[in-house]
Amino acid sequence: MMRQMVADPPVRGSEYAELSRQIRAAGLLERRPGWYAVRIGLTTASFGAVWALVVLVGDSWGQAAVAALMAVASTQVAFLGHDAGHRQMFRRRGPSELVGLLAGNLAVGLSYGWWVEKHNRHHANPNHADEDPDVGAGALVWSVEQAGATRGFARWLARRQAFLFFPMLLLEGLNLHLSSLRAIAGRGPDGRFETPMRHRGAEAFLLAAHTILYVGGLLLVMSPGKALVFAAVHQGLWGLYMGCSFAPNHKGMPMPTAVDELDFLRKQVITSRNVRGGWFVDFALGGLNHQIEHHLFPNMPRGSLRRARPIVRAYCAQRGVPYVEVGLVESYRQALAHLHAVGQPLR
Repeated sequence: MMRQMVADPPVRGSEYAELSRQIRAAGLLERRPGWYAVRIGLTTASFGAVWALVVLVGDSWGQAAVAALMAVASTQVAFLGHDAGHRQMFRRRGPSELVGLLAGNLAVGLSYGWWVEKHNRHHANPNHADEDPDVGAGALVWSVEQAGATRGFARWLARRQAFLFFPMLLLEGLNLHLSSLRAIAGRGPDGRFETPMRHRGAEAFLLAAHTILYVGGLLLVMSPGKALVFAAVHQGLWGLYMGCSFAPNHKGMPMPTAVDELDFLRKQVITSRNVRGGWFVDFALGGLNHQIEHHLFPNMPRGSLRRARPIVRAYCAQRGVPYVEVGLVESYRQALAHLHAVGQPLR
């Protein structure tokens, strides 16, 4: 069964348990309904305003610019789905799932249940090549071993993946939609669904509704050619924005293996990277720039992550746990350098 993403219970007397007590004493795990009410209201209003702009611009090539705005609005809605999946908004599962289904399936066309199941596995074993689906071999390879196993076009791609990384992200939106459809309909050899979901029927209905409303809405306002351009720009930039939001967090950080014995604190901290910046970086990256704090306390409300940062950083310094924090550009440089180094043996 699909599980909500919540923090693992601390082991009594562990270093993580001590840090958790400090964080809890500071009130940083308490829900922030007012903060989220404003965030949900503004995000929903912005998303609706962009759709209103689609209608106002009408059958014009200016829709390409509106599509770029739609990519930003869609990503901000997706961030709300992320927070709902971690129960950062509500303690109860019901309201969290409702927001997640509306934000994911209906608004942006992304299966909430599939993403939750996948993201659970990432949080349980971040950057673990055998356990973390985000660094499993695919279009990109994240380890020398994965690169060595490639053949044909995949091998050609692995040699050049650092240079192709950002262009490939333009296809990430399409990949997310297709993965969502496969997760809802995909069955294994035994006839059972491969991806566990609590609300498969509702997810299928909401994805269908999203598709009908999205395609139908565009065709009602503009010609088929312009609608195709709008969709291409929107989906391409949405995938790029989503990829650019997640890439700084773990790519290029240590990748533990089965032989590494790490406690919860170290497993989460040494595989994660924070991104420095002010309120704009917090907004642009949906709070994921505080990746270390987020991985240590997944159900901490997004608005509290910045306040937790000095506590966690000081605690890690006391315990000699590496706490990595760099600027946004440097985070991308490190991620690309890792991709380039992985492909080096093939060149």
